[in-house]
Amino acid sequence: MPVFQRIRAVLFYLSVLVFFAGLPFILSFALGYKFNPHTFKFTKTGLIFLKTQPEGASIYLNKKPVKEKTPASIQELMPGTYKIRLEMKDYYSWNSDVEVEAGKVSRMDKILLFPLRPEFKQLNQESVSSFRLYPEKGVIYYLDEDERVVFKSDTNGNNPQDIAALPENFTDIQGWDVSADQTKLFLFNPHQIAVVFLESPDIYDYSDSPVFLDYPKSKLVQVFWHSDNYHLVVLTNRNIEVVEVRPQSPRVSLVRLKSQRIRASYDEKHDTLYFTCPLEIGQGSGCSNLYKLAISPNSYIFDMPLKNKTDE
Repeated sequence: MPVFQRIRAVLFYLSVLVFFAGLPFILSFALGYKFNPHTFKFTKTGLIFLKTQPEGASIYLNKKPVKEKTPASIQELMPGTYKIRLEMKDYYSWNSDVEVEAGKVSRMDKILLFPLRPEFKQLNQESVSSFRLYPEKGVIYYLDEDERVVFKSDTNGNNPQDIAALPENFTDIQGWDVSADQTKLFLFNPHQIAVVFLESPDIYDYSDSPVFLDYPKSKLVQVFWHSDNYHLVVLTNRNIEVVEVRPQSPRVSLVRLKSQRIRASYDEKHDTLYFTCPLEIGQGSGCSNLYKLAISPNSYIFDMPLKNKTDE
């Protein structure tokens, strides 16, 4: 047999040997396995998926740089814990230990990178005792209790305006809120509600001066605007009632209470009050029950005779 034929035969058999020797590695790689030199076994790998806001962050895996930037997948990782660091110019770095499991994807797709110099500015020009933010309307209302002034601006502090004066001698303010139509606000202390008009009223016989609602025999806990911008939903330590925001307005008591520990939240979109407190007709003691009270503008409660007026 000529020499070149023997060489070809040797190369052929050597190729076959290399192929069959490497076949397990090729199949393992295709099936997501990788040879572990520590255990001398083929181990199924996992991967890490990284996504940041903003995108384009540099990735370091166990302090070694990764070619790709976020969003990216780091594949063929042996099970275990990996140290991930993400870096981007003018942003704080992000560091975390990420656990990789065999055959699984470790998703880190809600990573927020925060700027080194965030936007920071003072919005008010007057003193602020408290404020209310209404992002859907793009406005902020401020209370200056020292100067007895209400003012507002947009959410960037632009176009500040003095829009109303607080009632004189109305102190110990426990809470306040602006009506959805932005025409008035209420303030309340333990025994009185004051309604201040931000625009000249022209309906419902409103008064230009504040309207005061007195509760000498009970203690006010929380007050909410009804969606019609004309009624208040009032919680005291004795009852839940609805009252019109005008002088000598009728009051309708909806629920009698027997606890001073009342917690409430109001869904103005559906005019529904949620509160925790036992009722007089309820069982047990303490604020252990959660109640839902629907208050519809078309409900019968607004047509009830004045004999149901509370004596507060």
